Formats: sequence, structure tokens, C-alpha cells
Amino acid sequence: MTFIQKLSQAWTANNSLLCVGLDPDIKKFPAELAQQPDAIYAFCKAIVDATADLACSFKPQIAYFAALRAEDQLEAICRYIKTTYPQIPIVLDAKRGDIGATAEQYAREAFERYDADAVTVNPYMGFDSVAPYLEWKDRGAIVLCRTSNAGGSDLQFLDVGGKPLYQHVAHLVADKWNSNGQCALVVGATFPNEIAQVRALIGDMPLLIPGVGAQGGDVESTVKAGRTANGTGMMINSSRAILYAKANGDESYAQAARRVALETRDAINLYR
Repeated sequence: MTFIQKLSQAWTANNSLLCVGLDPDIKKFPAELAQQPDAIYAFCKAIVDATADLACSFKPQIAYFAALRAEDQLEAICRYIKTTYPQIPIVLDAKRGDIGATAEQYAREAFERYDADAVTVNPYMGFDSVAPYLEWKDRGAIVLCRTSNAGGSDLQFLDVGGKPLYQHVAHLVADKWNSNGQCALVVGATFPNEIAQVRALIGDMPLLIPGVGAQGGDVESTVKAGRTANGTGMMINSSRAILYAKANGDESYAQAARRVALETRDAINLYR
């Protein structure tokens, strides 16, 4: 099964466009995990178990693991998801952007070491920085287009033949690079007008949309701008707002995460 097929099935099976980001920050972990040698794995496993029926995808951010020399725990959580929830795609958020043999090794890292269904990539160095990922025809390449950070405008709005660079990237991916139907684009929830413009350019290609939750992206505007005709087409990511939800009463951190994930999933569905 390809990444796009698995994602489409998850949209339907879980009635969800919610992507749960896994950005483990040990400074924010509950006290009971503080001394565990595998605290990162334990934390992520609890979040995954609490939200798997509410998510269309999980998105581990590689930097949060690598900075703590915890790549083995990232491997373990990816294996756990693949074994326990094989129907939910894993998007490795790595934003790789090198070329040639180096890009081939990054593709192997994502798709062999971590067995991710898709990986985020940076197109700044052109097609040969993305091509090695496309050789894995059952996996996805999710290309940065219009990112959610304020500084993205420094480059993404540069004029390229009468249109902003982010639209040029959308055209390239949709019209040339997506020959195997395995690509998606990153467009931030903080820019709903740009989401709508990208959607008009690319048809039904999936969008990974960060920026909802802690970054303040508006759910209604995001969904209305990015949905496809059948009310899907998006992985709307929330990370910190779910991972570090404040517990009410006797809730555990996992129960609090589930509550916020459910609220977010249902808020998204309200506007589909």
C-alpha cells in the first residue's frame, strides 16, 4: 500500500484530518517519567496509544530525538506504530534538502531505518534534491511550499516570473515532480489565503498543514481554504497543544492529550 492510499484510508477510517506531532521535550515531561532511561519512547508511546483512533497520521520531528541522542527511541516508536497501528501513516519531519548520493542516504535513513511512510523535504536545491525520495514509489515526499513561520516570507514571496516563489514550487511539484502520485506540500495554517491559492493550483494533492494549536492557526479558515471536494486532502498538524495539554482533575498527561486531540479532530470536522 502506498503512502497516499494509507492516508486516504486513515482519513475515512478515523473520520479525521488531524496529524499528531511527536515533538518530545523532556523539560515538559511529567515527573513520573523524569528518571526513566527510555522516557522519550514511553512518553510518545502513551501519546500514540491515546490518540491513534483520532489521527490520520503521526509526525515525529527528528530533531527532538537526535538532539538527545535518542534516535534509538525514535526507531522504537516508529516500530511500535508500524506494529500496533499499521493503518496510520508515519510522516518523518526531517526537512532534508541535500543532493545526489547524500540525498540517497537521507532517503534510506527515512525509509529504511525509521520505516516512515513519508518524509518532509526542502526543494531549495531543485529537483535533484527531491528525486532520490521519489525512487521509493510507495513512500511520500512532502515538499516545503508556504511554511508557517513568519520568516518564510523572506524567500517564499520572491517574484518568480510574475508569481511568488511558493506558487512556483506548488506548480513544479504538481505538474512535474509528482509523476508517481506520491507528493504532498507543506503549507502553514497561519496563512489561510495562501492555502487556498495552493489548493487551486494543485488539485487534490495532500497538504501537510502545521500551525494549528500552539502557533495560533485558525481551524475554520484552514479547513475551508484547504479541503478538497470530498472534505479531505489535509493533514492538519498539532503538536505542543496536544502533547503538553494541561490535565484537568485526575487526568493523566495521556488522557489530557486525548481530550485535546478529540476536541481538535471534532473542531476540524465541523468545517469539512
